[in-house]
Amino acid sequence: MPTIQSNGINLYYEIHGEGQPLLLIHGLGSSARDWELQVQEFAKSYRVITFDLRGHGQSDKPAGPYSMSMFAADTVGLLKALGIDSPHVVGLSLGGGVAFQMAVDASIPIKSLTIVNSTPELLVRTFKDRLTVWQRIAIVKLLGMKKMGEVLSKRLFIKPEQEDIRKIFIQRWAENDQRAYLNSMRTLVGWSVTARIGSIRCPTLILAADQDYSPVAAKEAYTAKIPNARFVIIPDSRHATPVERPQEFNLALREFLEKHP
Repeated sequence: MPTIQSNGINLYYEIHGEGQPLLLIHGLGSSARDWELQVQEFAKSYRVITFDLRGHGQSDKPAGPYSMSMFAADTVGLLKALGIDSPHVVGLSLGGGVAFQMAVDASIPIKSLTIVNSTPELLVRTFKDRLTVWQRIAIVKLLGMKKMGEVLSKRLFIKPEQEDIRKIFIQRWAENDQRAYLNSMRTLVGWSVTARIGSIRCPTLILAADQDYSPVAAKEAYTAKIPNARFVIIPDSRHATPVERPQEFNLALREFLEKHP
């Protein structure tokens, strides 16, 4: 099992292919293996790096609290240990937040930035926001990770023909460490780098599912604050776009990357 020590912990990672480095950062409760439909495509022409964030998959799961700055420092440490400079960075959901944090911290040069179904902040402003956070914590604490996976799978993969994907999703979600998952989720609540995204200078792609948790308009609004940013909508898609609509996702990402070699 390949691991590298970064920021005081061991991170599991995989590298496939040759070429310009392309780093893929997974979402909350996910892992490197959920990029498999992207790895097999992009490893043909890129050096694809996937890894498990702290608290996830086969990486260490130290006691909390965690923070977005900590996730970003872990990731930068991994890249430096691998001798990788100026990668293309792609982040989904929580991974998008980590990518945003890396970009505004400017702790490593980034060749291009792709944010997928994510946001530069998660501020709890309304009662509905508080209820959403409380419900997820309550389900995990009272009913366990498998039940949380069952609930989420019905929101992410709603079509009858996606039954096999739902089963895989539930199985993998149930493998999450409950304490580490909650520590990771809490890093998002109250976090914001919105005031700093105007400092991002690398080419940026914002990919948004038309039926994601947060509205398309909110993503369009923050895209306008980033110089040299492009906004693309993936139709008939929900939060797990790279898994649900891999062909459309891969095409949009490849077109963007090829414009910024």
